Order: sequence, then C-alpha cells, then structure tokens
Amino acid sequence: MTEISKKQNFTARYGWIFWGIIVVFLYIWSLTGLQFSGLQESAGEVSKSIINGLFHPEWSYFYDGSGEDLFSLIIQTLAIAFLGTFVSAILSVPFAFFAARAPKEGKFHPRSTSGKFVLVFIRTFPELVLAIMFIKAVGPGSFAGVLAVSIHSIGMLGKLFGEAIENMDRGSEEAIQSAGGSKADMWLLATMPTIMPEFLSYTLYRFEIAVRSASILGMVGAGGIGTPLLFAIQTRNWSRVGIILLGIIVMVTLIDLISGSIRKKLV
Repeated sequence: MTEISKKQNFTARYGWIFWGIIVVFLYIWSLTGLQFSGLQESAGEVSKSIINGLFHPEWSYFYDGSGEDLFSLIIQTLAIAFLGTFVSAILSVPFAFFAARAPKEGKFHPRSTSGKFVLVFIRTFPELVLAIMFIKAVGPGSFAGVLAVSIHSIGMLGKLFGEAIENMDRGSEEAIQSAGGSKADMWLLATMPTIMPEFLSYTLYRFEIAVRSASILGMVGAGGIGTPLLFAIQTRNWSRVGIILLGIIVMVTLIDLISGSIRKKLV
C-alpha cells in the first residue's frame, strides 16, 4: 500500500473524530454565550391562559363584515404574498441571467460574480427590516408589505433562477445553433422552454414562504393578519389569538398542499 493510500485510508477511518470534536466545540461555545434567566413566577398562570384561549377561540371574529375580521385580513395577507411574489418573479429573470455563469466562462467571471454579489446583498436584508424601511418611505399598510416581500424575493428567486440557468440541458440550444438559428431563436425556442418549469416551481415555492412572511409583517405595520395578532397578544386576548393562529395554520397548510401538488406536475 502506497503512502498516499495509507493517508486516504486513515482520513476515511478517523476523519469523523475531527469533525465530531468541531461540532462538540461549537455546541459548548454556543451554550456558554447564552444567559438563562429562568422562568418568571407568573409563567404557569400565563401558560394556562394561553392554552385556554387557544382551545376556546373567538369564533365571532372570523367574519363580521367590518373588513377588519380574520377572513378579510387573511385575504389581504394572501394578496400581499401573491403580488410580492408575482412582481419579484418577473424582476428576478434579468438578475438571474446576469448572475448565471455561461458554460465557457470561468468560475469567477466578472459579470456573474458581480451579479451574484448583488443578489447576496439584496438577501442580506430580512423582510421585517425592509418592511420597516418601506413604512418610513410609503407609510404603513399593505403596500409596504408588498414592497418588502418583492425586494427580498428578488434576491432569493434570482439565486434559484440563476442556478437553474447554469445547470440546464443545453442540447436544444446546440441543435438550434447547428441548424443556423440566431441567439434570439435559441433563447425563445430552447432556453426559456427548458428552464420555465423550474422557474414556475421555484416561484410557487417562494410563494409558500411569502405567505408565512406576510403573516408577520403586520406586526411592524405592513398590513395583513400580523397587526391584529400583535394587538391581541399585547392585550392578552388569548381567545382572539387562538382564532388568528388557527386561521394562519389552515391558510399555510392549504397553500402548501396546493402548491406542492402543482410543483409535482411541473417538474
């Protein structure tokens, strides 16, 4: 057995010990950085109130025709998520082509590298931070929520779309090129039909995430179901908290089931 083979065999056999030590060290380091203050004296009473409210939801809040009831605000939350995802899906396409690396380009091509950096920069800002910034710019309401979801989703969808472009099968492009087709023909007849199913699948997946995000954006004043949820928690109206959480659970579950079934048909 050669010296190189011995080293490879030793690494394969005992390498997990090194990584195990690293993981244990990270756990210890994380735990030492936390400060456990313990439970408050009223924790038991508050917990009982929360559980009682969750099991006895305020059904009258589901719909009362005021426009501020649970049903109306859930529709508004879905509208924020849908419009934000729709806008970002369109705007992400040029970002994706800008960030995608062509087959003959190097790993650190200036165009694709700068495009990836822009998408990383956009993803750096959480949706709650973007919502607060847009509230200062356009005022509180659902429009700020749509802008926050749109901008953050551009960073996520641009990255996913770019990876889909890089990993696509280019056989149809080469066939059109060999037949004398132009770059426009390649883009319209080969590139877009090949990557469109993945684009739609990623968009639906992002819509699922946007629904969850839009549910809490209202806590900072960006519209949706988050605002009454925050008010109900602050006033300790646990029955209303229960019906709101129940509505969010049903909404998210249905969206996941519908979106998942559509994505299975696309890919």
